[in-house]
Amino acid sequence: MKPLLRFYVAALTAYGIWGFFSLVLKPLHAYASVDILFYRVFLCAVVMSAIVLLFKRKVLKENVALFKSLSSVQKRKVLWLNIGGGVLLTANWFSFIYVMNHINVKATSLAYLVCPILTTLLAWVILKEKLSKQQWLAIFLSIVGCVILSYSNLMDMVFSLIIGLSYALYLIAQRQNTGFDKLILLSSQFLCAALLLLPFYPIYSATLPTAFDFYFYISIIAIGFTIIPLFLNLYALKGLNSSTAGMLLNLNPLIAFALAFFVFREEISLLQISAYVIIFAAVVVFNASSLFGKRKLRMVNA
Repeated sequence: MKPLLRFYVAALTAYGIWGFFSLVLKPLHAYASVDILFYRVFLCAVVMSAIVLLFKRKVLKENVALFKSLSSVQKRKVLWLNIGGGVLLTANWFSFIYVMNHINVKATSLAYLVCPILTTLLAWVILKEKLSKQQWLAIFLSIVGCVILSYSNLMDMVFSLIIGLSYALYLIAQRQNTGFDKLILLSSQFLCAALLLLPFYPIYSATLPTAFDFYFYISIIAIGFTIIPLFLNLYALKGLNSSTAGMLLNLNPLIAFALAFFVFREEISLLQISAYVIIFAAVVVFNASSLFGKRKLRMVNA
């Protein structure tokens, strides 16, 4: 498999997995969003720490030595990127869980349609990533689609912006978080998130769940819908710029939108269907040059 194609496959696999998230999150709608968040983050932190300590000890020592060799300015940057990553993931997960289980699936779908636009624009402003006229056209089409979707429900757009912005900022931050092993970076972010939430657990958590299905679905969410896709996402960012990764993220809401209609029987209008068709067209337009081999994307070393 060609190197660039591997990064595309990693990104599409990660975003495709997230598109089916509602299938394992909806069965937990009776539980408080904050409880789902607590157990998801704590389990991710435990699993990732165990993986690193059992299988990545040599790499961990190498990464610690690398960190120690950095200048004070570089050390602060690495620390803030990982602490910030943990904070942004926590904010994204809580807002997503709350909206999915207490608002509607379509609102979360809209969030990850807004997210690629925010990611691409932030990458252009912050990372100075260049965009072609064709890619600007794709951004314009995405904006048109999102405006159409928000027309019928403004509050859905407000919730969507909160979810989308938190993940867009995470993507931008992790694009700069290079040089270290991806599993170790991900583990450190989960630990940061767990430490952030730990003081709130005794205050805001409900009675310890006893039902088997709660821990069953939390385990699937933690491993199958968090650790695996986030690792694939970080791997994809080694070779794809933030703009491309952001636009590929549209696969997530397209799948979620289909589930909202076919599985959860949420009401969907012809106007909304038209908007999703426009956004799908925007994804194809944005990535046409790379997907069809007319122009290679700029490769960036990890």
